[in-house]
Amino acid sequence: MTFNQLNIIQPILNAIETAGYTQPSEIQERSIPTILNGNDMIGCAQTGTGKTAAFAIPIIQLMHQAPKKTKAIRTLVLTPTRELAVQINENFNLYKGNLRLSNIAIYGGVRQQGQVKALNRGVDILIATPGRLIDLIEQGYVRLNEVEILVLDEADRMLDMGFVNDIKKLLKYIPKKRQTLFFSATMPNKIKTFAKTILKQPKEVIVSPISSTTESVTQTVYMVENKKKEELLIEILRGQKLKRSLVFTQTKHGADKLMKTLNKIGVKTGAIHGNKSQNARQSALEDFKSKRITVLIATDIASRGIDIDDLSFVVNYEMPNVPETYVHRIGRTGRGGNFGEAVSFCSRDEKNELRDIQKLIGFKIPINPNTSCAFHLG
Repeated sequence: MTFNQLNIIQPILNAIETAGYTQPSEIQERSIPTILNGNDMIGCAQTGTGKTAAFAIPIIQLMHQAPKKTKAIRTLVLTPTRELAVQINENFNLYKGNLRLSNIAIYGGVRQQGQVKALNRGVDILIATPGRLIDLIEQGYVRLNEVEILVLDEADRMLDMGFVNDIKKLLKYIPKKRQTLFFSATMPNKIKTFAKTILKQPKEVIVSPISSTTESVTQTVYMVENKKKEELLIEILRGQKLKRSLVFTQTKHGADKLMKTLNKIGVKTGAIHGNKSQNARQSALEDFKSKRITVLIATDIASRGIDIDDLSFVVNYEMPNVPETYVHRIGRTGRGGNFGEAVSFCSRDEKNELRDIQKLIGFKIPINPNTSCAFHLG
């Protein structure tokens, strides 16, 4: 199937073609007609499958085909992190092409003055993190009484980050008569239960269960003591001839410490995590995208906004506590038909995490013995 067969209007088709896309992904193929028909929807697909375009494209079309002269916000997209808000806003800019629709992203960590000015000029599509949005509503800068479409993106992550009460608070400001779209990479029972409280007769679009890892990513694991992980990472990066690599740590402190170590030996490295300012995080991400730095170290909470087209190498420096997080992490590579490689470092005290991950994905990740730092997994 092509985008031409999804009843998308020509200006958006032109923008899609300019972006270099020809065929919709499965989540896009199934979601776009559902949303264009006005249905509430639950969309579940693993990271990297094109969920953002799956809702951005039909929303742009719906907004364009039913224009209003007011400056009111007509679509609200809620997302858990600043990086995701920026990324989603970029997607709307990409797919709307020359259509006369306005969209902005608002989020914390930066001064609100510029965001308030943009809101005062009038916005059709608002992408926001819950905390900053509530703050601006309470200051009287935002009204949501004319919202027609509500999107909850990365709903599982929002609930994990404790945003459920903020979302419930925001729902009080939004008309009950609306179209609600609920997108998540995982669909545990608590997510389904919450979805049912805010959606009306939703259509379900479930693609690639989160328990699966993409076949386009080669996965290996090194059994290595914690004190030897730095040495192993340097060995591997040099073996990779220092091609761009995304490295995941569990903590902000660990990310900063590892960044300093790599920079000291001449490996150009940046880090993004929750303690970094918005400008610092965006700067590091842009440096990574433009290849000014070779290695980007990220914590999980910052990782969802990382969208690099040709990223081929991911390292789990520390094993995630939640098995599904492993799938999210390695989903940063092997995108868009490209192949990628993911390596994981597992210490003796992380063996249970490895076993839980292997149980989730349904196979044993091959152990790579080719290092002086390895030990045997008992």
